[in-house]
Amino acid sequence: MNPSKHRIVVGLSGGVDSAVSAWLLKQAGHEVVGIFMKNWEDDDDDEYCSSNQDFIDAAAVADVIGIEIEHVNFAAEYKDRVFAEFLREYQAGRTPNPDVLCNAEIKFKAFLDHAMRLGAEKIATGHYARTRFNAATGGHELLKGLDPGKDQSYFLHRLTQAQLAKTLFPVGELHKSAVRRIADEIGLPNARKKDSTGICFIGERPFREFLGRYLKSAPGPIKDERGRTIGRHVGLSFYTLGQRQGLGIGGIKAKGAARGGGAHAPWFVARKDIDTNTLLVVQGHDHPWLLSHQLTFDDAAWVAGAPPAPGAYAAKTRYRQQDAACRLSAGGAPDTFALEFAQPQWAVTPGQSAVLYDGEVCLGGGVIATASALPQQPAPATAALQV
Repeated sequence: MNPSKHRIVVGLSGGVDSAVSAWLLKQAGHEVVGIFMKNWEDDDDDEYCSSNQDFIDAAAVADVIGIEIEHVNFAAEYKDRVFAEFLREYQAGRTPNPDVLCNAEIKFKAFLDHAMRLGAEKIATGHYARTRFNAATGGHELLKGLDPGKDQSYFLHRLTQAQLAKTLFPVGELHKSAVRRIADEIGLPNARKKDSTGICFIGERPFREFLGRYLKSAPGPIKDERGRTIGRHVGLSFYTLGQRQGLGIGGIKAKGAARGGGAHAPWFVARKDIDTNTLLVVQGHDHPWLLSHQLTFDDAAWVAGAPPAPGAYAAKTRYRQQDAACRLSAGGAPDTFALEFAQPQWAVTPGQSAVLYDGEVCLGGGVIATASALPQQPAPATAALQV
């Protein structure tokens, strides 16, 4: 085989992005093998999460491209490494991002290990991201995908040098419209398949109903910023900061429509008081309780293997957010870091990922631990708050 050609194992999900990735690699002359990963088994045959149909789609793609495909079950690894942590975080009142953990533990660890056992030299996925070798540093860099509307580097920020050295992202150089066009032109059966939304074990099902299967509900009061009880919540685990829907409270008139509120202004989840099992809500999207200038994060993972120097960068505190100018510094505790933003950030949520960028280069990040509200915020009406 030509030394510039490789044996590459591609994760075929049944979607169009991984399908086009496999086709591009085959066209480049590589020896391509497809693997379909089954990561979830509970209620797998219902309307919300059917990996059976996805495998049928992936197999049909492999047939058109002319490659072999293997069905591999990683459900046990997923439950132990991803789902258990997902439940622990929700039980603690935080809002985790299982896609980040799934990439680090399953797609680029369990899947990568399996591919290497098959004799692969590289693996490839349909993520919208890019890699680059930096000759000056001798290391691999993780870059944003060229389509700003589809860039998925946020979800990949925990990848290591060893993982990046073995990984290809063929569609990272393309816009989604080009991927669809290629799929259509070569007759892929899933060319117009709708993009998947969220992680398989949730799908598009009612989230609270799903979480309720695994977590006990602990109802408590819903209070406003003045300490008035205005409703009841079903359990702090079932809410996230910035949430507007599903609160079950009507419009209580705010005096003079202060803080952007008013008689008909919507309510947003602003705080969780773990000690008193109280959910605090405010009226108005731009209420000060929803805005933060600073945050700290821990459980950090840096693409280069070491943290970047303190200084000016950009960061995202949630997927699809615009890059926000910030300064990185050491946190108050060992192995923690702090970000201070030039402009206040909305609904910064513990458990989510803060991901740092230097231009198009994704440097890594960590799990948000705390967020500091604006200085002019009055003291909350209840005891110690989790922010």
